[in-house]
Amino acid sequence: MKPIRIFSHVACEPPGYIGELLDRLGYTYQHVCLIDDKPVPMQLDDISALVFMGGPGDVNHPSSWMKQEFTLIKSANDQNVPMLGICLGAQLISKALGGKVWPADSVEVGWHDVSLLTSAKSYPYFENMPDKFTVFQWHAHIFSSPDNATPVATSVCSPCQAYVLGPHLALQFHLEMSASTIAELTEKYVEDLVGDSDCVQNREQIMQNIDDNCARNFELADRLLIPWFESIESKEA
Repeated sequence: MKPIRIFSHVACEPPGYIGELLDRLGYTYQHVCLIDDKPVPMQLDDISALVFMGGPGDVNHPSSWMKQEFTLIKSANDQNVPMLGICLGAQLISKALGGKVWPADSVEVGWHDVSLLTSAKSYPYFENMPDKFTVFQWHAHIFSSPDNATPVATSVCSPCQAYVLGPHLALQFHLEMSASTIAELTEKYVEDLVGDSDCVQNREQIMQNIDDNCARNFELADRLLIPWFESIESKEA
């Protein structure tokens, strides 16, 4: 199988558990860090899929690399190249393909419940997912699914937590973050951890039982993402 190209948007932040998962599956991947106005590689015939990770930013006020990613996403969609978007990555895919992205009433940060919609069971990679599960969240914007996409998950804080569009999967939540990455974020972005909303948890709440919570997140990643990545291999066979 051709390599999977992963785009990171925060100072070369590693792909976290997704990288470990791909290594375990024996799938090669290329990690592209979009910092310092580095150009976005636009070629698609040398890869099997694209993964767009999270990070700070507003897709409604796009940076130069976001604009390039919009073009890449449209091309990948036209050529039926599978894409996985996580948090900001999901917002990029939504915006590029005609969905809407807007500021949430409150930051959603911490460990929050997500519920699958009945539509999720139409897709094989959701078959082993529980109907309700707790995941890590950190985002200030929410999105709608693009035209012809199927919303597959929701929550109290974000009406659209995930959608499927053809071979593409977009997730608002994080399954890939390690305990050390979350700890670092809670120290760096303290201003996000204050508020009266039930969607906002403080650092103490986030770090409580962090290792167990991350382990459960990684188990969910195995249930959801292994079948998704395997579907790419089947598509190429």
